Amino acid sequence: MNRVVVTGGAGFIGSGLVRALLADGAKEVAVVDNLLSGKEENLTEVRDRVEFHKSDIRDYDTMRKVFEGTDVVFHLAAIPSVPRSIIEPIPSHDVNINGTFSVYRAAADAKVGRVVYAASSSAYGDTLVLPKTESMLPRPKSPYALQKLLGEYYGSVFHSCFGLEAVALRFFNVFGPRQDPSSAYSGVLSLFMKCLIERSTPLIHGDGEQSRDFTYVDDVAGLLIKAAKAQGVAGNVYNAGNGNRYTLNFIWEELQKIEGVSIPAKYGPPREGDVRDSQADTALAVKELGHSPQFPIDKALRLTLDWYKLSLQNV
Repeated sequence: MNRVVVTGGAGFIGSGLVRALLADGAKEVAVVDNLLSGKEENLTEVRDRVEFHKSDIRDYDTMRKVFEGTDVVFHLAAIPSVPRSIIEPIPSHDVNINGTFSVYRAAADAKVGRVVYAASSSAYGDTLVLPKTESMLPRPKSPYALQKLLGEYYGSVFHSCFGLEAVALRFFNVFGPRQDPSSAYSGVLSLFMKCLIERSTPLIHGDGEQSRDFTYVDDVAGLLIKAAKAQGVAGNVYNAGNGNRYTLNFIWEELQKIEGVSIPAKYGPPREGDVRDSQADTALAVKELGHSPQFPIDKALRLTLDWYKLSLQNV
């Protein structure tokens, strides 16, 4: 790939993808981020190797200019929170739907080779069948889930109507370095890491037996790049998980074992809009994209914890 653009490239997953793209040999890597939730310091050690645009994806004119001459746009920019989409549905809708439409429109007009879209496993909702397969009927149960699903549909329509190659990856529960634990909407594993290092009690919403397909960020970045390069996959949707599931109670127990501590968790009411269990069927992504996760849960937890420890020391 010669020129690639990552929307949301200063965010947790986006900054991991930027590093992976540079390691993969991308000649030009441009980042678009309005820094609403992303942080430019997430790119510190690679900042001199990327083209940075502090811009909003809803600004079509800017997106059109940035996308000129681009091979692949990785569209990760979003307000990525189920509870926030319920509490603040208007900005969530505006960014995740209108912003995504702006990205597709600008990409089509700029003759971009392909858009790889960060979709969400929340589209499956609370279907009882596990693991989740791409052929299942979506059952979104939150505004965020519906918004991300609509982004998939827009990608398919832009492919069929305007000839824009679009591939959607349904992210499951991604975790790893640079995930911000300071927000009330942060991913649960980043909050666990913070509590473990501070030796404080984590709050688990529900009974802790809800399960997730926790996936390390480097595995997701690798799959995003594979989705950009695969042939004959335009218009398709793929699961971007590891194919396993772990309860929150299990994860917290594993982290305590790693640190050799005992810190019982507190439990509170379940969060509105959350699904009970989630697990990816990865067969299609393995077959058509060459998906091959490299980070089992124990290794990924240790790598993540090591990063948080180092980051806390440097604060």
